[in-house]
Amino acid sequence: MRDDDLVIMGYVRGAFGVRGWVKIHADTEYADSLFDYATWWLGRDSDWKPYRFENGQLQPKALSAKLEGVDDRDAAEAMRGCQIAIPRSEFPEPEEGEFYWTDLIGLEVFNLDGVRLGKVGELMETGANDVLVVVDGPTRRLLPFVDAVVKSVDLDAGRITADWGLDY
Repeated sequence: MRDDDLVIMGYVRGAFGVRGWVKIHADTEYADSLFDYATWWLGRDSDWKPYRFENGQLQPKALSAKLEGVDDRDAAEAMRGCQIAIPRSEFPEPEEGEFYWTDLIGLEVFNLDGVRLGKVGELMETGANDVLVVVDGPTRRLLPFVDAVVKSVDLDAGRITADWGLDY
């Protein structure tokens, strides 16, 4: 599996119990949405291996999951720190006007005057709304991802148009 086909969805925090279950930190909107995928790709440093998802539980502060072939605590603990990825092609299509964060990262951001503000380096969740972190060299701009600011997103052109000034 190529890295550019995979989207990191979380990582293994360690073993959970003695029967091969792993404790998971999910970087998804809904933690248990990882359970929707039959095969998880786990790896470090671009060395990926597929694991079949067998079972999972939502815990108070994490997820726990049983993966095929991981049958004891030692095998589960050996996975600590592995990233969990899912092929982008397996994601459901987003609703109209909705976007996966992974699709927004790297897009060029321009203001209404056509001035380049930078590239989306990451997104943050603030509770009130998501925020685009737009990076232009040493300059970082935080743009709320709301209709009043983000006027258009063109994934095909790799461009976001925002109502935002250079001096904001």
